[in-house]
Amino acid sequence: MRAVSLLSLLLMSASPAFAQDEAAPEFKTFKAEHVFDLEYADDPQISPDGTTIVYVRRYMDKVNDRVAGHLWEVDVESGEHRPMPGGEGAASGVRWSPSGDRVIFMAAGETGPEMRVLYRDTGQSFSLAQLEEGPGAPAWSPDGKMIAFSMFVPDDPESLATPPERPDNANWSEPFKVIDDITFRFDGRGYLETGTTQVFVVPSEGGTPRQITEGESDYGSPAWAGNDTVLVVGNEAEDRDLDWIESEIYAVDLDTLERTALTDRDGPDGSPVVSPNGRRLAYLGYDDEVKSYQQTELYISRTDGRNAKLLTEDFDRSVGPVVWAPDGGSLLSLLEYDGDMAIVQFPLDGGEPEILTRDAGGTSLGRPYASGAFSVNKEGPLTIAYTQASLDTPAELAVMTPGEEPERLTHLNDDVLSYLDLAKVEEVKVESSADGREIEAWVAFPPGFEADGSYPLILEIHGGPFAQYGPYFAAEIQRYAAEGYVTVYANPRGSTGYGEDFAREIDLAYPGQDYDDLMTVVDEMIDRDYVDPDRLFVTGGSGGGVLTAWIVGKTDRFAAAATVKPVINWETMALAADIGPFVARHWLQAMPWENPDLYAKLSPITYVGNVVTPTLVMVGEEDWRTPAWEAEQFYTALKLQEVDTALVRVPGASHHIASRPSRLIGKVDNIMGWFAKYDPAKADKDEEADGSAATSESDKDTKEEKDGE
Repeated sequence: MRAVSLLSLLLMSASPAFAQDEAAPEFKTFKAEHVFDLEYADDPQISPDGTTIVYVRRYMDKVNDRVAGHLWEVDVESGEHRPMPGGEGAASGVRWSPSGDRVIFMAAGETGPEMRVLYRDTGQSFSLAQLEEGPGAPAWSPDGKMIAFSMFVPDDPESLATPPERPDNANWSEPFKVIDDITFRFDGRGYLETGTTQVFVVPSEGGTPRQITEGESDYGSPAWAGNDTVLVVGNEAEDRDLDWIESEIYAVDLDTLERTALTDRDGPDGSPVVSPNGRRLAYLGYDDEVKSYQQTELYISRTDGRNAKLLTEDFDRSVGPVVWAPDGGSLLSLLEYDGDMAIVQFPLDGGEPEILTRDAGGTSLGRPYASGAFSVNKEGPLTIAYTQASLDTPAELAVMTPGEEPERLTHLNDDVLSYLDLAKVEEVKVESSADGREIEAWVAFPPGFEADGSYPLILEIHGGPFAQYGPYFAAEIQRYAAEGYVTVYANPRGSTGYGEDFAREIDLAYPGQDYDDLMTVVDEMIDRDYVDPDRLFVTGGSGGGVLTAWIVGKTDRFAAAATVKPVINWETMALAADIGPFVARHWLQAMPWENPDLYAKLSPITYVGNVVTPTLVMVGEEDWRTPAWEAEQFYTALKLQEVDTALVRVPGASHHIASRPSRLIGKVDNIMGWFAKYDPAKADKDEEADGSAATSESDKDTKEEKDGE
C-alpha cells in the first residue's frame, strides 16, 4: 500500500473493537458528532462583592469548526443564569473594575481585536482604543481610572542589503528575510514578526494607549502597586535568548517610566499580585538549578521587593496562579495535587496550607489533562468561583466558601450527555515493576463492560511529559470507550502533581523507567481480566508520542501503535524546534555536539531497528513544537525496514492538533481506524466470514450437483 488516505482510515473505524456480541443491546454511546454538542465553563470571574460571576461559556461552532465563547453571568444567590449584555463574541479576558460597576473584556471587532468596557447598570459597552495588535492581560488600577495591558510592538526587520528601486507595477519577488534571533518561529504563530511585547496603560474611559516599557526584551503580566506604579515581568539577562526561563519583576513609575528591579535571582520570578492593603507583594518563582523540571514556589515580600520570604518551603507541590483572600491574611492557588486539581489556601502566619477542594479543573476537552481556572471576591467573607471537574461532563461553573460543600451553578451538558451511556471510570494504583513506586491510573470501560478478558485495550499516554492526567471528562477517552475499547491512562514518573522528586525521576532519563510504569499498568489490566493480551494498542501525543515510539522500539506486545506529534530525535529537536534552547540547556543539559551519546540514548530513532509493530505516525503540518520532520524521520525509518506504517499529516494544524472540533474527531477516528486494521479479533472474524462464504459456496455446488442428478 503506497499511501493511506484520511478517508480510508476513517472508514476503517466504523466498528473497530468487536468487543461485544452482535446480539448485545444498542447503547446510546458518545459518537463523533456529539463533540460538536459539548460546552464548558471557563475563566470564571466573581464580582468584588461576591454576588455575581461572569464566565466564558465555551461551545463548538459547527459552521466555523472552532471553539467559540460568549460571556454569561450567574447570580450567586438566586442562581439566575443569562448571557451578559454585550458579551456576544467575547472569548476571554473579562475582569471586574475595583468597584464592580464595570467589566473589561476582549472581543473580536470589525477591524481587529478589541478591549471593551461594559457598564453594568446600562449594559452599554465601548471600545477602549484603536489597536493594531491583539491586547492581553488587562489589569485595572486600584482607583479604576486606568487599565494596563500588554501588546506586541512590531519593529523594522533586519536587512543586509538595499535593493534597487522597483519600477511601478513591477512583478518582483518578495524581499529577502534576514533572521538574527534564535527563536524565529513558534508553534501556533509560525514564523515570527520582528518586534517585542510591551506594556501599555490607557484611561478606563477610553483614549490613546501609552507605552510604558521599551527595549529589546519582552514585558508582560502587568499588575498595579498603587495608582502610579505598574509591576511588569521581563527577562533582561544578556543571554536571554538561550536562558528562556529567566525573568524578574520590575516596578515602572508612571511619571518617569523609570524601571526598578524588585527581584534579582538566577531563575524565574513572575505572576506578581499585590495585597488588598497595597503593602505586600506575592509572586511565584524558583532558583534555577538547570534541571528539566523545577518546582514553582510561592514568595511574599514588601511591595518594593524587600524582606522576601518563601511561603511554601514545606509544601511539596508546584504552586499555580495565586490570588489574595479579601482580608489579606492568606493566598489561594489552583494547583495539581495527586491526580486532582486543588484549590489550596496558604496562610501568611506560617500555618499549614489547607486544601479547600480537589474537584477543580475540566477545561481540557480532548484528553483528561489537569486544567482549570478560579477567582475570589474582594469584599466580605471569602467566596470562590471556579471551574468544577467531573467524569461525566466538561467543566461546569461552581461556587464555594471554605468549610462548606461546593455548589454547582451550571448544567451546560445535561441536554446531551445525560441521555448517553458514558464510559464508567475506575481509579487504579499499581506498584511499578521498576522500583515499587506507586503509579496512579484510570481505566474507562465501554458501556455494558464485563470482565471476561475479551476486550481490546488502548494505553493512552499524556504529553508534557511534565503534566498530569486526572479523573476528568475527556472526549477522546469517551470516543474510544464508545467503540468498545477499554482505555487506560496513567501518570508515570515524571508526571506533575506528586512532588518534585517524582517529577525529577526522568531528569536526563526520559524516556526510561516511565516505560516500566506504563507496562505495569498494562499488566494490571490483563491480570484483572479486563482485556485480551493479544488485543493491546498504544497511543499518545507529544511526550506521549515520544513514549509510544519508545515502546514499540522496546517491545512487540502491542498489536498496533499510533505515535502522534512525537519527538523522535533529540538532536534535531534541540536544533530546529521552537523550544530548542530550552531542550539543550535544561532538558539535555548539553549541546548535541557536547554529549552526542546522551542525545542518541534517549532518542526513539536509535531503537527503530527493533520495531515490528504496525505504527501510525501523525503530525500537524504547521507544528513547530515537535516539527513534522520528527514524525517524518520515524515514518521513513519504518518504511525502510518494511514495517507497516502510514503518515497522517493534518493540514493547517499546529502542535495542538485537536484544537478544532473536526480535528479532534479526525484524530481519534484515524487512530481507531489504524487499530481496527490490525485487531486480531477482526482478522479472526474475517477468516470466519471467509470460511462461512466458502462453505456456503460448497453447499451451493453440492445442491446444483444433486439438482442435476
